[in-house]
Amino acid sequence: MRLYDTARQEVVEFAPGSNVSIYTCGITPYDAAHMGHAAVFLTFDVLQRRLRDLGHTTTCVRNITDVDDSILAKARQLGVHFLDLAASEMARFDRDMGMLGLLRPHSEPRATSAIPEILTMINKLLESGHAYRSGGSVYFEVAKYKKFGQVSHLDRDTMLRYARERGGNPEDPNKRDSLDFVLWQPSGLDEPAWDSLWGPGRPGWHIECSALSMRELGPTIDLHGGGGDLIFPHHECEAAQSESATGRVFVKHWFHVAMVYLDGEKMSKSLGNLVFVEHLLADHDPRAVRLSILNNHYRTPWEWNDQMIVAADQMLKRWIDAGRGNAALEAVRNALDEDLNVPAAIAAIDDAASRNHGISEAAALLGVNI
Repeated sequence: MRLYDTARQEVVEFAPGSNVSIYTCGITPYDAAHMGHAAVFLTFDVLQRRLRDLGHTTTCVRNITDVDDSILAKARQLGVHFLDLAASEMARFDRDMGMLGLLRPHSEPRATSAIPEILTMINKLLESGHAYRSGGSVYFEVAKYKKFGQVSHLDRDTMLRYARERGGNPEDPNKRDSLDFVLWQPSGLDEPAWDSLWGPGRPGWHIECSALSMRELGPTIDLHGGGGDLIFPHHECEAAQSESATGRVFVKHWFHVAMVYLDGEKMSKSLGNLVFVEHLLADHDPRAVRLSILNNHYRTPWEWNDQMIVAADQMLKRWIDAGRGNAALEAVRNALDEDLNVPAAIAAIDDAASRNHGISEAAALLGVNI
């Protein structure tokens, strides 16, 4: 299998051992899952299915960010406890992903479950000189990590722009450098707080995933990723703090899924330009919804339009009519092995189905049961 590696910026051989450790950044549960979420998790789903088809076992961890600025703000707006909000939204998410046929993750740990590991990791970074205390917070000092930028390969101005757009707060006067990032921060009066050596507070966003991934999978992961908007700052900062804490390679292969757009803008909760998975599932066969999303290459940004689900409905009918058989199976395997080319795999199946050849085994490799 060959896959694009974000850090190496090229398609390379992906040849893990018998068990493949995978960490994918999950949702911050303060609203329903949208098409962008589904595109990420379906991509990881098909990747796992092909790895298992090749004879590997997969251990996939998908975290839940149940404490951060976004969920606290939404809970405050609704007048509910942040953990109650997280629980209700995770129930919706699990229902939607279950209907789409996603493989269950090996574990789905919550950020709030890792406070002891987070505190231990921050203490290590302070002791090694990679972190410092300032203004009641603890920050990671990027100048102490010479490989900062190894994942994203962005210039400083672009890093600063993304940090502003994605919650990094470069203008924080307590930082030694605008790109330094928070490991621990004081909690607001209405926010959850945990005791620490540096005063009561709560963790920064990036440290949560480092602590969870190390607890669940060890210091080095075979493959780690998520949506492309996480490359910087989230995954860049994860790599910096993790490798500084352990002295070991954090991730062997970085894997990211391109953004989904609607009306020319990236689909996101902050912009509100969303197509919710649950709304499509209410009116269409879940297998068709799955196909409509997967029929876009994971590295190419794409824009949702309603014709996609209409075409997927028609395609699914052809596949069902074609019935059981192993036509196109090797073509699908070959397509998936070449940078997870799911659209080529779908085209091969649809061509066989159009000629009335049974395609159930090939479709099952994409998670579509006929």
